[in-house]
Amino acid sequence: MAEIELTLPDGSVLKVKKGSKGIDVAKKIGSKLAKDAIAVEVNGELEKLDYKIEENSKVKIVTRDSKEGLEVLRHSASHVLACAVKELWPKTKLGIGPSIEKGFYYDFFKKEPFSNEDLKNIEEKMHEIIKKNHEFKRKEMEKEKAVKFYEQKGEKFKVELLKEMEGKISFYETGKFTDLCKGPHIKKTEEIKAVKLLSTGGAYWKGDEKNEMLYRIYGTAFFSQKDLEEFSKRKEEAEKRDHRKIGKELDLFSINEMAGAGLILWHPKGSALRNEVMKFEEQEHKKRGYETVTTPHLFKADTWKTSGHYNYYKENMYFLEIDKQEYGVKPMNCPAHIMIYKRNQHSYRELPKKFFEFGTVYRYEKSGVLGGLFRVRGFTQDDAHIFCTEEQLKEEIKKVIEFCLHIFKVFGFKDVAIKLSTKPEKSIGTEKQWTEAVNSLKEALKELDLKYEIDKGEGVFYGPKIDFKVKDSINREWQLSTIQVDFNLPERFDAVYIGKDSKKHRVVMIHRAILGSLERFIGILIEHFKGKFPLWLSPVQIKVVNVGEKFEEYAEKVHQELEKNDFRSELNLRSETVSYKIREAQLEKIPFVVVVGEREEKNQTVTVRNRQGKQETISLKDFIEKIKKEVKERN
Repeated sequence: MAEIELTLPDGSVLKVKKGSKGIDVAKKIGSKLAKDAIAVEVNGELEKLDYKIEENSKVKIVTRDSKEGLEVLRHSASHVLACAVKELWPKTKLGIGPSIEKGFYYDFFKKEPFSNEDLKNIEEKMHEIIKKNHEFKRKEMEKEKAVKFYEQKGEKFKVELLKEMEGKISFYETGKFTDLCKGPHIKKTEEIKAVKLLSTGGAYWKGDEKNEMLYRIYGTAFFSQKDLEEFSKRKEEAEKRDHRKIGKELDLFSINEMAGAGLILWHPKGSALRNEVMKFEEQEHKKRGYETVTTPHLFKADTWKTSGHYNYYKENMYFLEIDKQEYGVKPMNCPAHIMIYKRNQHSYRELPKKFFEFGTVYRYEKSGVLGGLFRVRGFTQDDAHIFCTEEQLKEEIKKVIEFCLHIFKVFGFKDVAIKLSTKPEKSIGTEKQWTEAVNSLKEALKELDLKYEIDKGEGVFYGPKIDFKVKDSINREWQLSTIQVDFNLPERFDAVYIGKDSKKHRVVMIHRAILGSLERFIGILIEHFKGKFPLWLSPVQIKVVNVGEKFEEYAEKVHQELEKNDFRSELNLRSETVSYKIREAQLEKIPFVVVVGEREEKNQTVTVRNRQGKQETISLKDFIEKIKKEVKERN
């Protein structure tokens, strides 16, 4: 029998017989691997272990302790969930049930939504099904037969999905339950050692508001009870840190139905925090030679046709007509920055040119995905575009990478992961341009000795990119910075420079945002610090309280002196007890409470209490110098 070559994750090549199953490959590599195997990944596609490999391929054995292994388990758990719901409510219609980042969900169509009591009953039923140790059996059916199968069951959503498919259709049978599914799955239900249903909510079929509302059940599953317990602890801690809850408690921001969904109203304290972030970034950009620009919120549709957004991004944009002319509200700032670059002719000696803007943009997001500061329709980016020569490209990328890493460090994010995203299916530009752009990104990362992963096909339509992900104080990962190389927009807008040869050459453009959306970043900051911001970021840095009415004048004097030194100070002269005022300031997570009474007025001192409860009496002058130093160092 003919042999084929399988390339393993470490780059080694394994020769096997054509038609070998995934499990056979695992056994050939090692008995322990075969024991832990749960699926096989062939050329990036997850397949069941008995999948036959017919040609030379890139192969990875998926094990229980891998991210992919957990996805397989959770996908299997979603089938158990659907099975349980159908047993409890047989007339319920099935939607879809994929695995997601932290678990799985399944969408159901029924008259009434699921209650918390329903979730308990469903979870109990799931445990019953798991204990029966049903096997996940794969079956195939011709499309026409599959449609009839689901039409007889009255499963209209499955029928709709089937009509969009081609070729043979695969199903998985678990006990008496059968579901339309590509797979793969675990072998038997008892491999689900821990499962928990988390919440329920509404979801439009296929995410389209014109379609029926389905009821979604979220859950999670693990290979051990211990892993579930650890997940539950992390989830509980994350709920305590929810930026929407803390934002309301600290009076930072709100979303008003009259204004519209996904549009943020920043309150004075939230604005103070936001402005401090912006002030810091402005200083850092100035140090690195960026020039600040400001651009309009809408442009003629011709702008977006030239840029390519009209064809490739239109569904995410807002359009309106003014004087019989179509305009688009900007979803990005890049075309405007190119217009500013093109206002003059540039020599190679002037490059690179770096334009920076806190640019407010608007993008259409479906109402079902909007959430607090994390997913909005209007947001402000710390956006910049660098115009350079091809010879300067790599060095400019390196400078941006170092800039990003510096900013992360200042905000307390030490654990950083990097992904390099390559050409997607829908793109513009030549193969040569894409290859050159990807190589520049790779070389920059290599020269800075930074590890990264390739995210195949996840680049933007106009060029490849580097994305940075940081871990917060409870080990959750967040994507922040992005660096995108673009040969295409300069060509579309005919952005050039005069080279050494006195001829015109196409400029290379780097798109980059470090924090990304300020709204989202501040949401991350709130949860990272649990609302206890470092002194330099705190919306209110000091609360001044008086011991009694007769010391109001001295308290006022202290407050004014703090404000004169550019501190965000608040004065509490209300007639409550000092202990009540201190407790109130603690709930507001203010870094310092300054208490003044008879002794402090007499000695021209202040008694200072920090968030940890440590207290000292110090001269006002020394206290100001001390906290000035702390703000300057951004501890």
